[in-house]
Amino acid sequence: MNVSEAVERRVSIRAFKPDTPPAAVVREILERADRAPSGGNLQPWRVYALAGAALAELKARVAANPFGEEPEYNVYPPELWDPFRTRRFQNGEDLYATIPIPREDKPARLRQLARNGELFGAPVGLFFCLDRKLGPPQWSDVGMYMQTVMLLATERGLDTCAQEYWARYPKTVAETLNLPDDHMLFSGMALGWRDETAPINTLRSARDPFEVWAEMKGFEA
Repeated sequence: MNVSEAVERRVSIRAFKPDTPPAAVVREILERADRAPSGGNLQPWRVYALAGAALAELKARVAANPFGEEPEYNVYPPELWDPFRTRRFQNGEDLYATIPIPREDKPARLRQLARNGELFGAPVGLFFCLDRKLGPPQWSDVGMYMQTVMLLATERGLDTCAQEYWARYPKTVAETLNLPDDHMLFSGMALGWRDETAPINTLRSARDPFEVWAEMKGFEA
């Protein structure tokens, strides 16, 4: 599989098989991803991989606190504007249409949202953290590391779903991971093999045309 194929195949998977990937494969993916770029080679990421009893404990603690905690940051701006608001709204409608759950069925939508706390049934949970004193440039470095993890997982036939949802549980995750006080959780990620029979996995989120978000200048035809 080349890089273009991995980029094309990678999608956010929200229903996983229970089979756990070998620890050696997970470690290899995380180690190889450390070639991701970071400004000044700071390598700001700190990564935790949970499976088995350790992951079951975290899921149980989250299930016992469905309303979450005080988030450490806003995943989205409080007053989202267009075109971002429309993109987010449409993606949500497309997602729930695959299940299907109508907009007026609020309890069912909340139950599906809670599936985030179960990592959508994934057998491996990855958690990406960084020093609190680092800034937005280093957050972007962690994002590039995460993207590299996702592409390497795709190369190995595995699937992922990046989840900033976990920002809702900073204390629970920090306690479970024994995270140092000077570090914070940035994002989680579900890792495993997709359930090919799950309708929700048919979603392929839309993308705006190139001309909407890019310009090219100074090139010869």
